Amino acid sequence: MEVIRELNYQLGNLFGVTLFDPQQFISLLIRFTINIIVVSIIARCFYFPRSRRHDYAFIFILMAQSIFLLVSLMEGDGMAMGAAMGLFAIFGIMRFRTEAVPIREMTYLFMLIALSVVNAVAHGDYHPKADYWDGVGIVTLLFVNIVFIVMAWIFESSKVMSQEASKIILFDNVNLIAPEKREELKAELEKRTGLKITRIEVGMIDYLKDSVMIRIFYNDPSDVANSIARYGRMPKEM
Repeated sequence: MEVIRELNYQLGNLFGVTLFDPQQFISLLIRFTINIIVVSIIARCFYFPRSRRHDYAFIFILMAQSIFLLVSLMEGDGMAMGAAMGLFAIFGIMRFRTEAVPIREMTYLFMLIALSVVNAVAHGDYHPKADYWDGVGIVTLLFVNIVFIVMAWIFESSKVMSQEASKIILFDNVNLIAPEKREELKAELEKRTGLKITRIEVGMIDYLKDSVMIRIFYNDPSDVANSIARYGRMPKEM
């Protein structure tokens, strides 16, 4: 320990950096381990089974860990600048994208970023003059992480929240859109789609082409995360 202190002192005087701080490193390692485990559980056990999007699951884990390390290493006197850069990074993520991110993926992204920031700043501080520690303990940190896992479970659980999926359909018979023919329209759509429809929304009507934009809603938890179902026309990336 004395050797490390001496090396830290010499390197600090010469180059402005130290070799190794055991207390800081162990604290970072514990919080990093907690963060990557919880983030991986949320991304792999709650998000991925329904969406089957490897790309988003990978991005969530990588982005969460990047934000964690960014905030963790910008504490102390540089915390104000770190917070500003963190906010810039968060909004930059949403701006520099190649496609419109669905609301479900956006929700997961913000939640995992918030979780990583919490884990990054949650640590204890020692006050030598008063000889006491304050800050966030491991028990509190674990409790907060469990709360995030529970929130993800509630968000994905069909037993707690309604799992109503929807599709946008370009329908070719405007004669059935009248309110008094709504049941007939529903029966026709169910026959064509094979889905048990719960409700219908009628959108733009084109009498020249005898077509109408219709959004159907149906209960199918396995189809809630169907990101392509939100398109009303052929997306450019396809």
